[in-house]
Amino acid sequence: MIDKEECLKILAKYRTDEVMVTSMGTTMPWSKLSDHLLDYASVGSAMGHAADFALGIALAQPDRKVLALNGDGSMLMCLGTLATMAGLAKPARNFYLFVCHNGTYEVTGNQHIPGRSGFSFSAIAKGVGLEKVYDFNTAESLDASLPSILNEDGPALITLEMIPANEPAPHRSPDNPARYLMGTLAESTHELKDALS
Repeated sequence: MIDKEECLKILAKYRTDEVMVTSMGTTMPWSKLSDHLLDYASVGSAMGHAADFALGIALAQPDRKVLALNGDGSMLMCLGTLATMAGLAKPARNFYLFVCHNGTYEVTGNQHIPGRSGFSFSAIAKGVGLEKVYDFNTAESLDASLPSILNEDGPALITLEMIPANEPAPHRSPDNPARYLMGTLAESTHELKDALS
């Protein structure tokens, strides 16, 4: 299993000018590693929509790579996104969906997700026809493989088996130390739109 902070440091090492959409348990840890104008926190709205929001950005911006950091609890709430990724007539070749799989709804108290043991997002992704599916349970294997994955066309699902953690729920407020959580969801969305223009 991979430590979350170690995993995010690896992602930060190889991230260049891609859009990075974070959700729930990855939002605050990512803000300690990056303050890029193309960082977007999918926080302050209905849980579970970071992946489909990021896919929408990828479809609207086909010349820019989009990475999404989704939790396993959030991914369970939008499994249809995997079918959409696989079934698009024009694939989102610039989209890379990371699922941080620690078996819990981390930010609401670490309740176990349904089907915690033996559940496979990769099996679902392959079952709906997604061809590029990768699983990692060590930092070393992720570090060795991530550059080539990001240099290939997507869409891709990358599952990261993580050690359970205790991240509190992120919140938006003007005094938040994370710049991308200082404004409202609408303000942040407009800032991202401006950065992409």
